[in-house]
Amino acid sequence: MHTRFLKIYCDIVRQHSFSKAADLNGISQSNASQIVHQLEERLSVMLIDRSKRPFVLTAEGERYYEGCRGIVRRYNDLEREVRSLHESVSARLRMASIYSVGLAHMSQCLREFLAAHPRADVRVEYLHPDRVYEVVEADEADLGLVSYPEESRLLATTAWRSEPLVVVCAPEHRFAGENELPVSDLQDEPFVALEEGLRLREEIDNALAKRNVTVRVEQEFDNIEVIKRAIETNVGVSLLPEPTVAREVAAGSLVQVPLSDMSMARPLGLIHRRDRELNDTAQAFVALLQSRAHDAGKVAAMSGNGQTTLADSMNGWI
Repeated sequence: MHTRFLKIYCDIVRQHSFSKAADLNGISQSNASQIVHQLEERLSVMLIDRSKRPFVLTAEGERYYEGCRGIVRRYNDLEREVRSLHESVSARLRMASIYSVGLAHMSQCLREFLAAHPRADVRVEYLHPDRVYEVVEADEADLGLVSYPEESRLLATTAWRSEPLVVVCAPEHRFAGENELPVSDLQDEPFVALEEGLRLREEIDNALAKRNVTVRVEQEFDNIEVIKRAIETNVGVSLLPEPTVAREVAAGSLVQVPLSDMSMARPLGLIHRRDRELNDTAQAFVALLQSRAHDAGKVAAMSGNGQTTLADSMNGWI
């Protein structure tokens, strides 16, 4: 028997009225009466003695009411529990990101998103790029944010933004006063590079090789934050994504100079499992990121106020 019939029967008994119960359930009084009749036929007993005004319950009707009331209550509790579970899952977003996307930019996006979606449960973990792929593949994260995103049999990608690479140097370096530089000026220049094996290092090496430019690698590091600290000591220059140095440029501790004859950019994108449909929260967050794709440098520059930020205490993995 449909639980809706049981609820209507309970409402009839509780309201002491067929018409009031019918109104509560959006049906006609005759339909309410017919439902009770069907219940009585199914049980082969009389539940309500209609010969009396107002009607009274039979002994069987009393017992049936007590039992139905418990069933309806438990069913309603179950529905609420299932809805709550669904809402909780739909509101959850687990995200893994490389550090060098710009923590100031991501923090601003999170604040804006949570203000618009106060019930959302968003958790962001900053990891080495290889680990980002691993946790998304293992379904330990719904989204991954990486540079040079790569599709696979298991993973799909969504483009986010492209970050132009610029020459970065210390304020006292001879490049600091230039408006732009030809790539040939980097020939034999002391260079602070990313470690070999990192994708951005490979792309920079290939781009310079195609133009027959050879830099003199003085130091190698596995993350952008340490590279920036080395450049500040004027041991060499580097090619870095513009948004990653916006805070230091605004503070005056570094200078960026665009190349006049070589255009190079680092693409950033999102990865997610092909066999997992993104929930509403994830889709909304992706939409926000894409709408703010060009704001990274501006937000990072705003944090260059001389105060220590979260980014200063973390490694800037590529």
